[in-house]
Amino acid sequence: MPGLLLGDILPDFEAETTNGTIKLHEFLGDSWGILFSHPRDYTPVCTTELGRAARLSSEFSKRGVKMIALSIDCLEDHHGWTKDILAYNCEEESAGSSLPFPIIADSKRELAVALGMLDPVEKDEDGMPLTARCVFIIGPDKRLKLSILYPATTGRNFDEILRVVDSLQITAGRRVATPADWRPGECVMVPPSMTEEEAADLFPDGVYTKDLPSGKKYLRYTPDPQAETELTSVIQTAL
Repeated sequence: MPGLLLGDILPDFEAETTNGTIKLHEFLGDSWGILFSHPRDYTPVCTTELGRAARLSSEFSKRGVKMIALSIDCLEDHHGWTKDILAYNCEEESAGSSLPFPIIADSKRELAVALGMLDPVEKDEDGMPLTARCVFIIGPDKRLKLSILYPATTGRNFDEILRVVDSLQITAGRRVATPADWRPGECVMVPPSMTEEEAADLFPDGVYTKDLPSGKKYLRYTPDPQAETELTSVIQTAL
């Protein structure tokens, strides 16, 4: 099955969406992007996912991320389904009167096939494979930075998607890595390839090494440099 690998440039496809015709690269501009796919319109799990994505849209915007969804039904169905999604969100203060991102119509499944989004197990009533719940996170350079492929039966965790966006953005701009379950503000990791002298120069707040039975000093931590930058910005604004 065709598909994309990490580091590949996302094809600059043209598609019909609920917000009109778009070209992907033009739509993204210099922003980060998230493309997430759905098996069908008017399905329960998809409705909760798009509702959650809409509620979190301001958080993605803060991170400079543009969202776009894809489902294999037509634009008419997308517009009708949008009303149900908004109704699902009706008790949320941040629900809004329209979805804050477009939905691509892929009724011929051309994009789903080209991008490797099909679920090989789950099929529709005609025996055709459903589109899996794919998440593509795209960098400003239009390259695929992260891919998560959920089966059609499992809803996504959008809090985790926000978390990996934070990790991707901090590690794209700095020579650090993030440990398991990392959250912004927590210590980041110094890569083993960096010498102690380099680390001392690059991380003035200090590098902390965890003692291990092997005696190898590869678990090295330093305070989140982005948190320090944000604190400095707040102080400067206050002054």
